[in-house]
Amino acid sequence: MNSVPSSGHSLGTSGSSSNARELELLRQVSAGDRTAFKELYLIYHRRLARFLMRMTSRHDLIEEVINDTLWTVWLKAGNFRGDSLVSTWIVGITYRRALKALRRHSTVRPMLAEEVAVAPDTQLENENREWLGLALAELPLEQRMVMEFSYLMGHSCEEIAQIMQCPVNTVKTRMFHAREKLRRSLPRLAGGK
Repeated sequence: MNSVPSSGHSLGTSGSSSNARELELLRQVSAGDRTAFKELYLIYHRRLARFLMRMTSRHDLIEEVINDTLWTVWLKAGNFRGDSLVSTWIVGITYRRALKALRRHSTVRPMLAEEVAVAPDTQLENENREWLGLALAELPLEQRMVMEFSYLMGHSCEEIAQIMQCPVNTVKTRMFHAREKLRRSLPRLAGGK
């Protein structure tokens, strides 16, 4: 039996046990196992779609990025070294593929919070979510994504650095500037309602 490294969390799954399962699926995928790939696809498709909806409202582009990401996972599963969680590796691929797709389709705009399907909340929570969505949409993409990765997806600065392929200090700097911009824009947006 192989020893499988496990730590941290995975986008909405149960931590080390899900990472161990995903590591095993990656090992099987690297050996060409289509059934394991189908399982990995089913695990990630919805999660990646929700993530990408924060970057674009174009469903065709979302599907293109998901398919491109998972094709890359199929081709490069054997290259995964285990330096991070499987989810961090896959989200990193998705993020980079999304940036390339957004550059190609420069007219694509990010989705605002009120456009994302969410469970009904109280009116105040919906207003707060709308203001936050509007404020996040005003941020430069790199700053917005740092906030999304951290606060909405629960990634650490180290994981975000791996996903975005930049130094941890760059993540912290982007987060600092994003918080400052949000601190200034949220009162303005809330007051405008």
